[in-house]
Amino acid sequence: MKRGHESLLRVTAAMSVTAVMTTAAALLGATAADAATYYGKSVSFGHGIARIAVRTDAAGKLSSIEVRMSRYALSGLPTKLSKMNKEGSWEYRLPMPTTGPRTIYREVVVDWNPKGHPPPHVYTVPHFDFHFYLTSAAEVAKVKFTGPKDPATQVADAGLVPAGYKVIPDTAVDNMGVHAVDLAAPEFHGKPFTATFIYGYYKGRLTFIEPMVTRAYLLTRPRASWKIKRPQRYSFPGAYPTGYGVRYEAARKAYVISLDGLKDWKK
Repeated sequence: MKRGHESLLRVTAAMSVTAVMTTAAALLGATAADAATYYGKSVSFGHGIARIAVRTDAAGKLSSIEVRMSRYALSGLPTKLSKMNKEGSWEYRLPMPTTGPRTIYREVVVDWNPKGHPPPHVYTVPHFDFHFYLTSAAEVAKVKFTGPKDPATQVADAGLVPAGYKVIPDTAVDNMGVHAVDLAAPEFHGKPFTATFIYGYYKGRLTFIEPMVTRAYLLTRPRASWKIKRPQRYSFPGAYPTGYGVRYEAARKAYVISLDGLKDWKK
């Protein structure tokens, strides 16, 4: 998620790039034993790499989609704001696998926010936004807002917003969307922000889903999972998560952010 104002409060490293890429690829789990796992192209990330993994069960049905980051991906990240966009985030585009089952997710864009983003004292800590887009990159590039009163920030169909979530017009961001947050999330009730789950919209459609995770929490090497509050319906048919996870896999020295328990939804 980006932006958002006070209204939201109310309602090592000395390896060559080639060596890092080669070593990290092995650590991210590309083994012959993973016959039901399909990998997207690796992308340089900090002093390591990141890529997408799509997993299926024994019957070949989608089970989870993961962002996998190698051990050194959390080091060597930019500490200053980026000039790539108004929010100052650094964007890393992770392509989906070209083999395996087709999913509703067109691409994943990871935003690294070295200073966090508003609202103050909630999300203003260094963290990652993992955007799983349901629309193409070309469509995302056309997302534009004139401000929080722009009709494109509105979601008329309440069934697209999970119970307990609220769409906050002030969180509208060009080339992304407007965000809905879980008002019951711990970070809005005096607890430090570690991980949370966001839904994103544009012109009344649900266009992305977004786990957000702090760098500090990842560095604790957690093994955590949560159930997701789901809307009554979605804008596009496909397999959507019933939960998400944040964990460190010691055997493969990889940080994993996963959409789990994918369940088909049809119009």
